[in-house]
Amino acid sequence: MRGWANYFRHAVAKDVFNAIDSFAWRRVASWIFRKHSLLSRQEMRRRFCRPGTWRIVHDGIELTGAASVKVTRYRYRGHSIATPWTPTPAAATASG
Repeated sequence: MRGWANYFRHAVAKDVFNAIDSFAWRRVASWIFRKHSLLSRQEMRRRFCRPGTWRIVHDGIELTGAASVKVTRYRYRGHSIATPWTPTPAAATASG
Protein backbone atom coordinates (compact mmCIF):
# COMPACT_ATOMS: atom_id res chain seq x y z
CA MET A 1 0.00 0.00 0.00
CA ARG A 2 2.84 2.36 0.76
CA GLY A 3 4.29 1.99 -2.75
CA TRP A 4 0.91 2.69 -4.32
CA ALA A 5 0.52 5.75 -2.08
CA ASN A 6 3.98 7.00 -3.06
CA TYR A 7 2.93 6.87 -6.70
CA PHE A 8 -0.20 8.95 -6.02
CA ARG A 9 1.22 11.26 -3.33
CA HIS A 10 1.29 14.26 -5.67
CA ALA A 11 -2.49 14.19 -6.09
CA VAL A 12 -5.05 15.53 -3.66
CA ALA A 13 -5.52 12.10 -2.12
CA LYS A 14 -5.23 12.34 1.68
CA ASP A 15 -8.93 11.48 2.21
CA VAL A 16 -8.61 8.54 -0.18
CA PHE A 17 -5.51 7.34 1.68
CA ASN A 18 -7.42 7.46 4.98
CA ALA A 19 -10.34 5.53 3.45
CA ILE A 20 -7.97 2.87 2.11
CA ASP A 21 -6.30 2.55 5.51
CA SER A 22 -9.68 2.15 7.17
CA PHE A 23 -10.69 -0.52 4.65
CA ALA A 24 -7.40 -2.40 5.07
CA TRP A 25 -7.66 -2.27 8.87
CA ARG A 26 -11.22 -3.66 8.76
CA ARG A 27 -10.13 -6.47 6.44
CA VAL A 28 -7.15 -7.45 8.62
CA ALA A 29 -9.23 -7.22 11.82
CA SER A 30 -11.99 -9.37 10.30
CA TRP A 31 -9.37 -11.92 9.21
CA ILE A 32 -8.05 -12.02 12.80
CA PHE A 33 -11.59 -12.51 14.14
CA ARG A 34 -12.22 -15.33 11.67
CA LYS A 35 -8.93 -17.00 12.54
CA HIS A 36 -9.54 -16.68 16.30
CA SER A 37 -13.30 -17.21 16.52
CA LEU A 38 -13.56 -16.85 20.31
CA LEU A 39 -11.61 -13.59 20.42
CA SER A 40 -13.29 -10.50 21.90
CA ARG A 41 -12.46 -6.97 20.79
CA GLN A 42 -10.56 -6.22 23.98
CA GLU A 43 -8.58 -9.45 23.68
CA MET A 44 -7.81 -8.66 20.03
CA ARG A 45 -6.60 -5.20 21.03
CA ARG A 46 -4.43 -6.64 23.81
CA ARG A 47 -2.85 -9.34 21.63
CA PHE A 48 -2.51 -7.74 18.19
CA CYS A 49 -2.42 -3.96 18.68
CA ARG A 50 0.13 -1.52 20.00
CA PRO A 51 -0.59 -0.77 23.69
CA GLY A 52 -3.14 2.02 24.06
CA THR A 53 -3.97 2.20 20.34
CA TRP A 54 -5.76 0.22 17.66
CA ARG A 55 -2.66 0.02 15.39
CA ILE A 56 -2.19 -3.61 14.41
CA VAL A 57 1.35 -4.86 15.20
CA HIS A 58 2.70 -8.39 15.13
CA ASP A 59 6.31 -9.43 15.76
CA GLY A 60 7.42 -5.79 15.53
CA ILE A 61 5.83 -5.28 12.11
CA GLU A 62 3.17 -2.58 12.08
CA LEU A 63 0.36 -2.27 9.55
CA THR A 64 1.40 1.01 7.93
CA GLY A 65 -1.03 2.19 5.38
CA ALA A 66 -1.32 4.79 2.70
CA ALA A 67 -2.03 7.61 5.16
CA SER A 68 1.53 7.34 6.50
CA VAL A 69 2.81 8.76 3.19
CA LYS A 70 3.17 12.54 3.18
CA VAL A 71 1.16 14.19 0.41
CA THR A 72 3.26 16.77 -1.43
CA ARG A 73 1.31 18.93 -3.80
CA TYR A 74 2.71 19.82 -7.22
CA ARG A 75 3.68 23.45 -6.71
CA TYR A 76 4.84 24.59 -10.15
CA ARG A 77 1.94 25.24 -12.49
CA GLY A 78 0.91 27.58 -15.23
CA HIS A 79 3.34 30.27 -16.20
CA SER A 80 6.26 28.77 -14.30
CA ILE A 81 6.34 25.60 -16.43
CA ALA A 82 8.98 26.00 -19.13
CA THR A 83 7.59 25.71 -22.67
CA PRO A 84 9.37 25.53 -26.04
CA TRP A 85 7.21 28.40 -27.35
CA THR A 86 8.17 31.94 -26.49
CA PRO A 87 5.20 34.25 -26.17
CA THR A 88 5.55 37.13 -28.62
CA PRO A 89 2.97 39.82 -29.23
CA ALA A 90 1.21 39.64 -32.59
CA ALA A 91 2.08 43.29 -33.42
CA ALA A 92 5.81 42.66 -33.08
CA THR A 93 5.79 39.74 -35.56
CA ALA A 94 3.91 41.62 -38.27
CA SER A 95 6.29 44.16 -39.83
CA GLY A 96 4.24 45.63 -42.54
